Parts: sequence; C-alpha cells; structure tokens
Amino acid sequence: MFFLPIGCLIFVAFILFVPILFALGYFQVVTWGFENLGIPPSVTLIILLLILFGSAVNIPLGKPKLFYVQKYRFFGLWKTPKIEAQGVAINLGGAAIPIAISFYFLFTVWQQGFDLQPILIATLAMMVLAKFLSRVIPGTGISISALVPPIFSAILALILAPDYPAVCAFIAGTLGVLIGADILNLPKIIKYGGFVSIGGAGVFDGIFLVGIVSALLAGF
Repeated sequence: MFFLPIGCLIFVAFILFVPILFALGYFQVVTWGFENLGIPPSVTLIILLLILFGSAVNIPLGKPKLFYVQKYRFFGLWKTPKIEAQGVAINLGGAAIPIAISFYFLFTVWQQGFDLQPILIATLAMMVLAKFLSRVIPGTGISISALVPPIFSAILALILAPDYPAVCAFIAGTLGVLIGADILNLPKIIKYGGFVSIGGAGVFDGIFLVGIVSALLAGF
C-alpha cells in the first residue's frame, strides 16, 4: 500500500488554499477601503455583487428599433434573414451603479467642505484620455484597455487630490471614461448600427478596476 508523506499532503493543501486566502485578503482590503469611503462592509458586498451581475443587464434608453438584415452563410452561397435591434441602453453594473456611487461621493466631498475643482480637472483629463484611447469597433461597440482607467485615474488623483485620492480616482475614472469613451463616441457607433450599451463590455472591466483601485487607495 502506498502512503503520501504528510509533508506532501500539507504542501498540496497549501497550494489549494492559496487562492482562497488571496481572495479573502483581497476582499478584506476592498471592504476596508470602501468603509473608509463611508460605505459599510455589508453594503460593499452588495455593491460588488450588483456590479458583477448587473453587467449582464442593459436598460434601454428609449424604444429599440427592430429591422431585418441579410447574413451571408457558407462563403456567401446563400443568405439568411436575421432580426437586429438598434438603440442605446445603459449597463446596470458598468454605468448606472458606478454613476450613482460617483454622485454619492461628490455629495460627500462637498458636504465635508473639500474643493471639488481637483475632481473636475481629473474627470476632464480622463474624458480626453478615454476619448483619445478608445476605439469604435463596428458590430461590437467601444473598446479601451482595462488598465488605462484605474492607472491614470489613480495617478491624477494622487497628484491633484492628495487629501482624498480614493474618491477622486473613483469619480474621475468612472465619469471620465463613461463620458469620454462611450457617450462622446455614441454618434459614431450609432452610424454603424447595432445596439449600443453605455458601460457595456468594452469599458466594464476598466470601470470595475477603477472601483477596486479606489478602494485600495482608501485602504492604504
């Protein structure tokens, strides 16, 4: 009969539990960071879950237009009709919830007597940057690197608002990217047709990482 040495079993158990330990540590830092921003840990969990699951929910802004298109199949030998929707929606997890949190933070900063000008400057800078770096992909939507919003919003916040960098990073990263990447590109992407989602798949990853980086800034 073959027995594994107890040391090997401990090592295997350690390898299996490392991701869990990292996840627990990560969640503790994030909840601590949001708690420093005025959001209790229980509410933080709800917000994170709503953002994650809400990314699959698009709320139409107006009535979508339905029309038939012809799709070519098998090297163009025959065509098949297909119904497509054209319109604009706002993503629940990638836009609606982060916007609501941003305005909550704005109100909190204003209520505490801090100057809002650094936040406005950082948001305008992120708008220009997001507009410049975003790309319109016909049939897909808006595309922007997921690392751009959290990195640059954190840098701008640390420079312009060292007294409250976490709040500034969240607001600038969220509103700046949504306006610069999505809203300012709406006319161009609508021209290509299809269903446009503000805060959808093209920018959701960046918006979610903005929230994480902001919480880490507050936690440290």
